[in-house]
Amino acid sequence: MTAQQPKPSRIDWITLLLYYIFVIGGLLCIYASVYKETNPNIWDGSMNYGKQLVWIGISSFIGLMILLVDEKFFYAFAYPIYGITILLLILVLVAGTTVKGSSSWIELGGFRIQPAEFAKFGTALALARFLCGYNVNFEKDRKIQLLSAGIIILPMLIILLQNETGSTLVFTSFILVLFREGLPGWILFVGFMLAILAVMALLMPPLYIIIGLAVLAVIFLLLVRRTTQLIWLTLGVVILSGAMVSSIDYVFENVMQAHQRTRINVLLGKEVDIKGAGYNVQQSKIAIGSGGVWGKGFLQGTQNKFRFVPEQSTDFIFCTIGEEYGFAGSLVFIILYMILLYRLLMMAERQRQKFNRIYGYSVVCILFFHFVINVGMTLGLMPVIGIPLPFISYGGSALLSFTVLLFIFIRLDANRVNELRGAYD
Repeated sequence: MTAQQPKPSRIDWITLLLYYIFVIGGLLCIYASVYKETNPNIWDGSMNYGKQLVWIGISSFIGLMILLVDEKFFYAFAYPIYGITILLLILVLVAGTTVKGSSSWIELGGFRIQPAEFAKFGTALALARFLCGYNVNFEKDRKIQLLSAGIIILPMLIILLQNETGSTLVFTSFILVLFREGLPGWILFVGFMLAILAVMALLMPPLYIIIGLAVLAVIFLLLVRRTTQLIWLTLGVVILSGAMVSSIDYVFENVMQAHQRTRINVLLGKEVDIKGAGYNVQQSKIAIGSGGVWGKGFLQGTQNKFRFVPEQSTDFIFCTIGEEYGFAGSLVFIILYMILLYRLLMMAERQRQKFNRIYGYSVVCILFFHFVINVGMTLGLMPVIGIPLPFISYGGSALLSFTVLLFIFIRLDANRVNELRGAYD
C-alpha cells in the first residue's frame, strides 16, 4: 500500500455505514412508493426502484474509485472540475431536454443527467481551492470576498436560466461556508432581515412597512448617541429597505412564474388551493398524519398504493417514511440524519488542511439545506421548490452527485494524519 492510498483504518467507516443505511432505506422507500402487486420484482429495470438499484451500483463503484485516488488529485484538479461543470451547464442551455418545465437535463443514450447536481461539488472544490491559496485573507480582503461570491454566483445564474429555481437556491448554502471562513456576521444579519422584509412585503401593503421602518429608525436614533455619520447611515438603510420592499411586489407579479406565485401564496396562507398548487402538500400531510405513532407498516400505506401523492418517489419521499413507519420511524430517520451532519461537521473541524476543511463545510451545508427544505416542504413548512432528499429520493444524477460529494470528503479525511504542512505541495 502506497503512502498516497488511505489505510482502511483511517477511512471513516461510521460515515460510510450511515451512507449505506440511507441509500438502502431510500431504495425500500422508492420500492414502496411505486409498488405494484402485479409487478413486485425489485430487479425490474423498467421500474424506478430497478433503475435506482443500478444507480446504487454505479455510485458505489465510483465511490470506491474516489477512495483509491490520491487525495492531491482533488486539489490539483479543482478548477478543471469546476470548469467542466460550468461547460455542462452551458451545454444544457444549448442542447438540453425539458422535463416537467425545467430545461436542465441532458440525454445520454437511455439516461438523463442533470448537470446542476454535479455543479454543487464542482463549486465546493473550486471555492475550497481558491480560499486556501497563499496570501488569501478572506476576512479582510474585499476583492477575495467578491471573487468567492463570483465562484458561487456563476453556476447559480446559469442554472436559473434553466428554470431550475430549487437547484439555484441550494447554492445560497455556501454563505454559511464563507461565514465559517470569516464573512462578517452583519452580512448574515442583513440577509436575514431582508428575507423577513420580503415575506412581510408579500403579506401587507409596502407603505405600512416603510412607515414602520421609519418609526424604528427614529426610536433607534433617540436611544443611541447620535452622530452625523450614524444619522446618514440610518437614513440610507431606511431608504434602501423601503426601495426593496416596494420592488418585491413587482418582482412577484412580473418576474416569478404563475406556479411559483401560487405556491408562495398557498404557503403564506393567502390562497387555499388543495386541488391545484397545494394538492401535493395537502396529500403529503395526510399521508404523514395517517401513519400515526408507529406507522402502517412496509408496503401498507394507502396513500402509496393509490398514488395520492404526486412525485412520491422523488421530492415527496419523506411522506412514505411518515406513512409506513409513523412518527417513531420519522424521528429515527431525522436523528440518524442529524448524526450524519454532526459527524461531517466534526470531521471538517479536525482537518489540518484548509482545503479539506472548507470542502467539508461545503458538504455539510449542501446536505443540510437539502434536508431541511425537502422535509419542510413535505410538512407544508417550506415552499415546494423541487429538490431531492439526499441519498433517499429517486434519481440517478442526484444519487451519483451526492455520492461523489460525500466520498471526496471521506477520501480527504482519510489522509488527515499525514498532513503536517499548511498547504498541498
